[in-house]
Amino acid sequence: MKKHYKNGLMLGVLLLAMFFLGRSIGAIAYGLRMQREIKTQATAGTALENTEALFSAENWGLGFGTEGTQPTGTASAEELKEYNAYYVGDAEEKKIYLTFDCGYENGNSSAILDALKRHNAPATFFVVGHFLESAPEMVKRMVEEGHTVGNHTYHHYDMSKISDPAVFRKEMDDVRTLFQETTGTEMAMYYRPPQGKYSETNLQMAKDLGYSTFFWSLAYVDWNVDAQPSHEEAFSKLTGRIHPGAVVLLHNTSKTNGEILDELLTKWEEMGYTFGKLEELVQ
Repeated sequence: MKKHYKNGLMLGVLLLAMFFLGRSIGAIAYGLRMQREIKTQATAGTALENTEALFSAENWGLGFGTEGTQPTGTASAEELKEYNAYYVGDAEEKKIYLTFDCGYENGNSSAILDALKRHNAPATFFVVGHFLESAPEMVKRMVEEGHTVGNHTYHHYDMSKISDPAVFRKEMDDVRTLFQETTGTEMAMYYRPPQGKYSETNLQMAKDLGYSTFFWSLAYVDWNVDAQPSHEEAFSKLTGRIHPGAVVLLHNTSKTNGEILDELLTKWEEMGYTFGKLEELVQ
């Protein structure tokens, strides 16, 4: 009898202890969660007070009309010029400006450079820090073969979220410094916002640093290496929507681009197009 009573008492004490322990843990967890929420709210409030960029951030986008005509952009060519920014060339000149965004090297850049060389077609390669670190010989080849290398930021952040000019500048300067160390030459003062995300504040920061910003007037879904477009899909998009003054954005990571570029350049030439340099848009 005493044994059963003792066991029952011990069980009761254990359950009571577990109850209070559970409440304590719950209280601690709740307190930590509230602290995180308060900290997050305070951080967000500070960010909103310090910059207008978060209110005015945009994603670059295009609206296409009649085949062979220039698309409209999220901002007009005239609005962009205020910030030394561009997305399209002369609507009366059948000229194409080739640009490639380079996040990393996965074996397609050589084929792209080979095709450009066969057609004597200049291009601008916008590189990030990782590409410079991991593929310095490819960057040197770009320079040696007469192409332009521009700044795509060091870490490929959403730059429209950066309100501190010093932080923005470091993202840009780190790429320029590494490029100079790699090639022995100065990087062109050309900038492309990662993911096409920007704000007026963001564009002004780039302008203040001496950069011209370049968006694009033709691109297609070529960046997903696990779901590459077929050759037919690529040709349909890239020949059907080509237009005078087109600033074409392609990705060097695309296997499809590496395979079709030679034929694509030939098709564009057959349509009466020639290839220009971005510097023509700035002059």
